[in-house]
Amino acid sequence: MFKDLDPLLHSQLRLSVISLLVGVKEAEFSFLKEKTGATAGNLSVQITKLSDAGYIEVTKSFRDNYPLTTCKITAKGLEAFELYVENLKSYLKPGN
Repeated sequence: MFKDLDPLLHSQLRLSVISLLVGVKEAEFSFLKEKTGATAGNLSVQITKLSDAGYIEVTKSFRDNYPLTTCKITAKGLEAFELYVENLKSYLKPGN
C-alpha cells in the first residue's frame, strides 16, 4: 500500500537541494545556502551525502581567487527525485 521513500531524500535539507537543482539544473553553493537557509557547514555535509550517492555532481573551482562550488543534478538524482515524488503520492491517497 505505502511505497518506500528514499531515506537519502527524506531529509528536509537534502530534499530542498535536490528540488532546487531540478528547477535550475546547476547552482552555486551560495545560491543553495541562501535558498535553503542552511548553515554552510550543514549544507556542505548534505551536499557531500548527495554527491556520494551519485545524485549530484559537485565541481570546485575558483572565481576571482575565491573558491566556487557548483552543484548539478545527475540523471540518477533526477530519477531518484521523480521516484520519491511518485512514492510520496501513495501516502497522500492511501488505498488507491
